[in-house]
Amino acid sequence: MNADLSFFHLVSGASFLVQLVMLLLLLASIFSWALIYRKWQQLKQDKEQLERFEDRFWSGGELSSLYKDLAPRRENLHGLERIFEAGFSEFARLRQQTHDPEQTLAGAMRAMRVVLSRETDRVEAHLSFLATVGSISPYVGLFGTVWGIMNSFRALGVVQQATLAMVAPGIAEALIATAMGLFAAIPAVVAYNRFVTESDRLLNDYDNFLEEFATLLHRQSLSVAYEKSA
Repeated sequence: MNADLSFFHLVSGASFLVQLVMLLLLLASIFSWALIYRKWQQLKQDKEQLERFEDRFWSGGELSSLYKDLAPRRENLHGLERIFEAGFSEFARLRQQTHDPEQTLAGAMRAMRVVLSRETDRVEAHLSFLATVGSISPYVGLFGTVWGIMNSFRALGVVQQATLAMVAPGIAEALIATAMGLFAAIPAVVAYNRFVTESDRLLNDYDNFLEEFATLLHRQSLSVAYEKSA
């Protein structure tokens, strides 16, 4: 008599613990793919926003005019727009309170660094979940496999004559857990490595813009201070 080795029969016939392992791995895989799609969309939008803002910023227009355009949607800004808005706002406020260019620039730099730190948290959010799924899923699947095989061999102990047909279903259902662990882990690891690389590149662009913008603010503050002393 041939044993039914179809996928659904093996899953439904697995022990409760192995089924629980499979369910956890399935949920981890579903959440991972949902996060992968969401993170891909976010990074894509961030890169497009960065390119649009840099084109406008370096087009030669007045910084004050750019700041006024961003002010109405201040709460919804992110990326370079948020860094620019925070830096220029603090720069304008301090310039009215002090005539020290260095102090004004230092205040603007602090404001932009705070925003950059928040942007770093936003860009890197949930990447740790992908790293966790990628690192532990194979071990969770292996645990289910070991448990399933152990049950199969325990069942052999109560029979006088063991055959391959008796062992095959238990081993097959146990190996499904390992396969599901790899299915959950591999996309998570690939996506994590890809997103970490893209996030680092994006945050490096943010940091470069911050330094370049700070240089422009420093020149502008020195020019104003020179005009007032002339």
